[in-house]
Amino acid sequence: MTEVFFALFSFIVAIGVLVSVHEYGHFWVARKLGFKVLRFSVGFGKPLLRWKGGPVKYPAANSAKDVSVTSIESEGPEYWLSSIPLGGYVKLLDEREGSVPDSERHLAFNQRPVLDRIWVLLAGPGFNFLFAIFVYWAMFVSGVPGTKTIVGFVAEDSVAENAGMMANDEILTVGGQDVQTWDAAILVILDELLRDGLIDMTVQNDQNQSRFLELDVRGREAELTEPDALWEGLGFEPGPILPPVLGEISNDGAAAQAGLIAGDKIISADGELIYSWFSWVEYVRDRPGQTVTVVTERAGSQRISDLTIGYAQDGGETIGRIGAGVDPDLAQITFERAYVEQRFGVLEGLPKGIQKTWEMSALTIRMLFHMFTGDVSVRNISGPLNIAAFAGDSARAGLTTFLGFLAIVSISLGILNLLPIPLLDGGQIVYQLIELVKGSPVSERAMLLGQNVGIFLLFLLMSFAFYNDLSRIFG
Repeated sequence: MTEVFFALFSFIVAIGVLVSVHEYGHFWVARKLGFKVLRFSVGFGKPLLRWKGGPVKYPAANSAKDVSVTSIESEGPEYWLSSIPLGGYVKLLDEREGSVPDSERHLAFNQRPVLDRIWVLLAGPGFNFLFAIFVYWAMFVSGVPGTKTIVGFVAEDSVAENAGMMANDEILTVGGQDVQTWDAAILVILDELLRDGLIDMTVQNDQNQSRFLELDVRGREAELTEPDALWEGLGFEPGPILPPVLGEISNDGAAAQAGLIAGDKIISADGELIYSWFSWVEYVRDRPGQTVTVVTERAGSQRISDLTIGYAQDGGETIGRIGAGVDPDLAQITFERAYVEQRFGVLEGLPKGIQKTWEMSALTIRMLFHMFTGDVSVRNISGPLNIAAFAGDSARAGLTTFLGFLAIVSISLGILNLLPIPLLDGGQIVYQLIELVKGSPVSERAMLLGQNVGIFLLFLLMSFAFYNDLSRIFG
């Protein structure tokens, strides 16, 4: 229950920050371009907190009788913190929503120049992209920890093995681009997957010998873009591999009773090869109370033991335990070898932040396009439940991970709002462009029809996202 509340709190914080950034973009540009702002609200529904801003000076109308008057003073906007933390809005003076005093008609949204309106509408998504750039810049300046692209387990007769990939290979390039961390490699792998289904790599083995590999997954784009399906479909896992070598042994544990000692390396259990410490832990957890035949390596020779796995309770679930821990020295050496940190100077970090934001934006747009064409699984669309889970997980992982999560969601929010769907910024921009071309506003009937279509499309999108969330939870 604590984890649920933590995830919910992290989700509210994330949405609050990103909505504030988005709406502040509309607010700031509207004020700069002479629109009268009536309200700035974070959240929907009734206000939990509200206050009134001070008087604001706006430009005077061009038709003012006294040409010496360049500005007028009007009441300031209201600021709301509302009860439903799933969005927000900026309310502008608009003749279509009520009567407007003659002295302020030129400040109404529908009376401002069309290009100014478009700038205001673009400002929300634009600030989302600027926020992502700022976050990535801050991360690169402070240092982003990562893991080198060392290959872990490679499955037999898989795409990766057939291409010549081996465990402990280090991936140097993907699609001709240098990749230093798994985070960078995943983006380029997905990009190559969506481009033509041929994933070109340069890898290097333990002897620093490099070679070229080509993973052919043409026609499997939708399958491999299913959630959590990429590595299984390619047939390898990100490393490094922590060998299954036993560390401290409990005197009264199952491992000690089977004659196992610190330094033993697990080779197999009941004929199943054990390739890493984590696969050994998973094997044991899944078999409480079972007796298995274990092959170990000790001082260069192999021995066979019968191991009766013990059991323990973990959150109401019975899991297997043998009373043995990992070799701490080996774990430290393994992960120190794989650890890398990307850190740049204050000035150097800015273009890196722009580049990262561009790469994530391009990949997101490409994924959306291929969803429409059927080449990418639509199960990648996440709703609030899944986003909340990600928010909680990233917050638990630390500030850097949470900031990275905020940047990705901010980019997604910016792109989503630019889609040409009525009710979204992109749909409103389409209306303004039509008015710019035809010389008159879109008719109320057309806008009402567009609004209904927009509500229907957003309802479908949210319903599908909720379905995906529930299927991940209960599926």
